[in-house]
Amino acid sequence: MLTRFAPAPTGYLHLGHVVNALHVWGAARERDGRVILRIEDHDRQRSRLEYEASIIEDLAWLGFKHDGEVIRQRDRHHLYHGAMQRLIDRELVYGCTCTRAEIQGSGIGDQGSGETRYLNTCRDKGIPLGDGVGWRVIMTPGVERFFDEILGPQEQDPSEQCGDLLVRDRMGNWTYQYAVTVDDHVQCITDVIRGQDLLASTGRQIRLAKLLGRQEMPRFRHHALVMKSPAQKLSKSDHDTGVRDLRTAGWTAEKVLEKAATLMG
Repeated sequence: MLTRFAPAPTGYLHLGHVVNALHVWGAARERDGRVILRIEDHDRQRSRLEYEASIIEDLAWLGFKHDGEVIRQRDRHHLYHGAMQRLIDRELVYGCTCTRAEIQGSGIGDQGSGETRYLNTCRDKGIPLGDGVGWRVIMTPGVERFFDEILGPQEQDPSEQCGDLLVRDRMGNWTYQYAVTVDDHVQCITDVIRGQDLLASTGRQIRLAKLLGRQEMPRFRHHALVMKSPAQKLSKSDHDTGVRDLRTAGWTAEKVLEKAATLMG
């Protein structure tokens, strides 16, 4: 059993992250498994080294010990390019000039996830792949089925949820959906443990993993989120739940862990 804790260094660690860490390391203990620490800094514009350093330091302070070296997505571009080339060779990738505003204005809203489905506007335009355009992978119609260890059997059709999947944005950043799928495949992750806000991503990641050649999919476990209000989850801007702020206020590591445990649901 191999799982991962995979924060994005776009802010400091907060109680929501600690809850996820309890789920991740708890599952690893249950199954005599290992946990790797993967820094998901695929967004070069928003990622900061100071956030990364703080995340690593806070995890150590809380007693979460990962296995092996810290893995950073900024060091893995050659893997992402190599995997992408295989999809390009199969003519599954095309260039897209649509902006987010254009997609939101012309797309169809998904009532389940709240996201807007891209209508594959650029699929047949022959836009060359390169800098300054988005890269999309074709999602043909079809249902992906998986069992969630908390939520039970699930069915998702990526073509209906999101349309053709953006895998590289116009700034040249690999997207979350693509980078995490490649990493989970290459690193042989057996268990994906994350919040329910990412449940809707699972079907498209399974589809993409299949296109990349993965034969056996990981187990999935999507746990409840820590909510700031009934409609809003905790964010990195909520200073009253930030680990750094709690430490400054005199909280011990034990108190932070106890608080997070009460929020696990």
